Amino acid sequence: MSIRNAFLLALAVVVIAVGYVLVIRYWSYSTGERAGWVQKFSSKGWLCKTWEGEMAMVSMPGSTSEKFFFTVWDDDVAAQINKVMGKRVSLHYEEKVGIPTSCFGETRYYVTQVKAVEEIPLAPGVVVPTQPYAAPAAPAPAAPAAAPAPATPEKK
Repeated sequence: MSIRNAFLLALAVVVIAVGYVLVIRYWSYSTGERAGWVQKFSSKGWLCKTWEGEMAMVSMPGSTSEKFFFTVWDDDVAAQINKVMGKRVSLHYEEKVGIPTSCFGETRYYVTQVKAVEEIPLAPGVVVPTQPYAAPAAPAPAAPAAAPAPATPEKK
């Protein structure tokens, strides 16, 4: 094998590897949304820093929570998640299959958007608002009654 052929072979392998990573990076196997409470979120990695998180999802009140592990590439999205920690949120994610190393993240689920959820659905048609309950205002005190007019004696 000549040096030229070896160089062309190495170049072809590099082009195929870069093409594969680009296709996997921009193509999603699935997309969706999950709602719950983000309970862990941190920046991890030796060389390739990614944000790794864990969200607790409860399907029915009183049931055990399911954990959703996710990765965030975008620092702006990570900042939004840090702002809503402790609140119920909805995370929009893309599932990526076949990413070759953990340098791109530890999970298959990459969060691209986050929004705070204002209501907690308990059952179809039953919703608990997350805003604090405001007690109804006390009724205003009644105006003092006017003193009765003095009785006038009747003339006979």
